[in-house]
Amino acid sequence: MSVHYQRHGDIGVIQIANPPVNALGQGVRSGLVNALKEGIADTDAKALVVLADGRTFIAGADIREFGKPPQAPLLPDVITHLEACPKPLIAALHGTALGGGLEVALGCHYRIALAGTRVGLPEVKLGLLPGAGGTQRLPRLVGVERALEMITSGRFVEAEEALEAGIIDAISDAKTPLEAGLAAAQEVLADAQTPRITGQLPAPAADSQAITKTLEHLNQQSPELFSPFRIVEAIQACVDAESLEAGLRRERELFLACMDSPQRAGLIHLFFAARSPHLVPDVEKASAFKHVALIGEHPLFVRLQKAAQKAGISLTSAPDEATELCLLAPNAPRDSGKARPVIALEEIGAGSDSASSKDSALSLIIAENGHIAELINVSAEPLIQQRAALTLKALRLNIVVSQQKSMLRAMHAATQQAPTSERQSALEQLSVNMAKQGFCYRESDLDLLAVEAFGYPRHLGGPHRQATLSTAAKDV
Repeated sequence: MSVHYQRHGDIGVIQIANPPVNALGQGVRSGLVNALKEGIADTDAKALVVLADGRTFIAGADIREFGKPPQAPLLPDVITHLEACPKPLIAALHGTALGGGLEVALGCHYRIALAGTRVGLPEVKLGLLPGAGGTQRLPRLVGVERALEMITSGRFVEAEEALEAGIIDAISDAKTPLEAGLAAAQEVLADAQTPRITGQLPAPAADSQAITKTLEHLNQQSPELFSPFRIVEAIQACVDAESLEAGLRRERELFLACMDSPQRAGLIHLFFAARSPHLVPDVEKASAFKHVALIGEHPLFVRLQKAAQKAGISLTSAPDEATELCLLAPNAPRDSGKARPVIALEEIGAGSDSASSKDSALSLIIAENGHIAELINVSAEPLIQQRAALTLKALRLNIVVSQQKSMLRAMHAATQQAPTSERQSALEQLSVNMAKQGFCYRESDLDLLAVEAFGYPRHLGGPHRQATLSTAAKDV
């Protein structure tokens, strides 16, 4: 069972257990409704607490449901049930409360968060807007200007800012969400804290200046995007609607318009592309190397060193007996001792392979903007490439694995040679050719590299996807 109910003294606890991030799948949604009914019917429970197991509260929607027909109960209906609870309903937050997770919390009557909690409504990054009351309830708490900024950017908000803004009611120094939630419930029952039913708060004051400023910013920064402008419309509806219910209806209309947008499909394609670009197909039970030598000097090494301790990886400036993997800066002297895997680091703008890379089984190409890197398998066993990729990922480097030749190098050359107006089409043609030649393990890897390293429009989903769609349209 994804959600269960249990009473602690005179406090009923609704506990979500849907690892790893307590995503709001259909089982969790129906479980919340059933557990809420149980809590309301429990005459010995004077207040109810909603919390989650594991390392986080609810981190958003269940990605396994993306693209599938929605199943009842829909999240807006679940939150309507929560908000209508006749008993004080406390949300105890920890980790992250994102997207639908924050919307669930906004449907509760009081929000307490453990230190370090982050909240946010990042749906805009998937070409959507919050579709379960986020554009209607958040402005009632924080006003139009802050709601516009938060939702159109999709940024995460730290607990301290969330408290100052009124999104949460308190930060707890308790060790667990259960301790924090029970303590908050007792304070509410003792009238030491006052719960607020968000949907019953007055609509925020009109702020035409904030609306105008946001629209100007969006038209300057991302005029081609669809969902940010619909977010502005939804928040304006929060101001203008005659009731919460009317505002929610307008939000739902705008949410469904975003769902129908081609941009949403492109952004979700990239979302999935970014989940597994470091995985080598058909390699299982691989683990990161724990002892790595960084040979030579390079700015990247400074970044890796900062992440090493948290990753549990030992880094040295020269190989020793414990060394399992070497990473060579361009033109650094190669270790001629014990045979061990070597990654040759290469500069994206260099005209040809560095001397140190010619006999290396693996090459690492760093994008000029530093956002992403490509780990190419020249002649290594697949398991070695996978272990190396896991090592670099543990060191906080965004990695795409590939084989034979560098996709980053080819894309860089194509963008340098093509006129600015033709760079998108050059990347599209190149991505089709590289996929045919088998450079990539997954065609989506081409899309991810083009977007993150070369600024291909994110909402289009990447050049290979776009080229494929164009070909399909011509064939119809």
